[in-house]
Amino acid sequence: MARVPRVRHNDYGTLEPPALGTWRPELTVSVVIPAHGGQEDLERTVASLAAQTYPAELVEVVVADDGSEPPLDVPGARVVRVTRGWGRGAARETGRLAATGDVVHWLDADMILGPAHVEAHMRWHHLIDHAVVLGDTWFVDAPGEEGVRSEYTRTILESTRMLKDAGSAAYLLHTGASSSVRADLLRAAGGVDTELNMAEDTELGYRLAQAGAVFIPDPEARAEHIGPSTVMRREKDVHRHNWSYLGDLVPELRWLRAHPQRHWRVPYVRAVVPATTYEETRGAVDAVLAGAPADTAVTITGPWAELTDGRRDSLDEPLLDARLLTHLYRYEPRVSFAEDEPLSAAPTPFLLRLPAGWAPGADTLSRLVRLADADLLGLVCVALAESPQGVVAARLERTAAFARAARLNGADDDLVDEMFGSLWVSGAEYGLVPVAEAESTAGDAARWRAVAAERLTEVKSLQAEVERLSAEVERLSTEAAAGADAGAGEHGRLTSLIRHLRSAG
Repeated sequence: MARVPRVRHNDYGTLEPPALGTWRPELTVSVVIPAHGGQEDLERTVASLAAQTYPAELVEVVVADDGSEPPLDVPGARVVRVTRGWGRGAARETGRLAATGDVVHWLDADMILGPAHVEAHMRWHHLIDHAVVLGDTWFVDAPGEEGVRSEYTRTILESTRMLKDAGSAAYLLHTGASSSVRADLLRAAGGVDTELNMAEDTELGYRLAQAGAVFIPDPEARAEHIGPSTVMRREKDVHRHNWSYLGDLVPELRWLRAHPQRHWRVPYVRAVVPATTYEETRGAVDAVLAGAPADTAVTITGPWAELTDGRRDSLDEPLLDARLLTHLYRYEPRVSFAEDEPLSAAPTPFLLRLPAGWAPGADTLSRLVRLADADLLGLVCVALAESPQGVVAARLERTAAFARAARLNGADDDLVDEMFGSLWVSGAEYGLVPVAEAESTAGDAARWRAVAAERLTEVKSLQAEVERLSAEVERLSTEAAAGADAGAGEHGRLTSLIRHLRSAG
């Protein structure tokens, strides 16, 4: 069996796709089109699918009809009605569940595809099973007219070598207008969030990234979108709406989580703490919860299934420590209980595995995450002590790195190192100490408040920089519109910088 190519971070340049028209396809594809009305647009889109170079016997077209009246009837497509929920998320998920292809190809209902569009997408899926391919969408007023890419897309592609240098932020270009993904990868990521009527494509892109995806824009997957997108027409309104959802669901958008102590649906870091004695476990868990970042959750592993509600000796039962821990954290929303360590923290981007009896300091987790993000490391091992069995270590694992390694049938540290990099550091340097030596979270409240204040100051600084650069971009945009080429170039550079600050803030 040929060795599956390894992609480091998102640099898919190691892959060599065949030239269009020179290869033999094998995978089937389901083109899924969510729609609410728009019968005429749909017929035009499906007609462009009928003219594709990809073998027709390998293609099915599924239209997810989201409450159209009268119901849609599209020749050349299988129409399925959305019966649970409504909106884009519900329609996309309805279409996904009805699809039978090896690959799901999302498509908007008002698209006209170039004849090689589907083939361009599919050649990447024949190379690796964790590609997310992004079509080249141009916005036109009418079919055949000269079009434009969205400024957002153009700027990101130009500043990241077509996403090769986008790192963990490549998912931000994932859009439902024209993207494709293996059906099993989509299923592993959890499908489409049916509660989202907007921003469902960005949120899904984030979860696909945590499932190990590589995002590949293909300029030969050309398509025309009739009319401007909603973002192009109402950018501020779209952001106001979407950011209220994405702050909860995409922890990597740090600038959306400016509050220093709020609880969020998807944590940024999940720490795993093995249950030992009541006092020792409590010391470790409380240290994690009191530190930074604030959006950290804890899973305590132990024999919880052995706890019963029957009559027992309240002070001397064999599992007393475990029972006390369940009572202590029963109403703490950031703490959960599990029998075994989780294989993955998805969709949380980082998993910290703590050995029994060790606790982090106030800023241990935030420093380790910053260290991992500086070079997009997949693994940071923290050496703590020597034992007869070897080195006792904590591990900070990047969810996306281990998920991708697992898809290559080898979720081991060597494979993660090859694709993302790894590093060993000293526990003493990063404030990891035995629980008995840990700083009390109650004894010096000022110390713990200082950590939160430091983070809030950093967020405010980044927000101020974004506002300053936004004003500069607006000024340069005016100059560029008047023909100032130099201003246009600077506009692209500053827009890219703003995007970086927003994602890193």
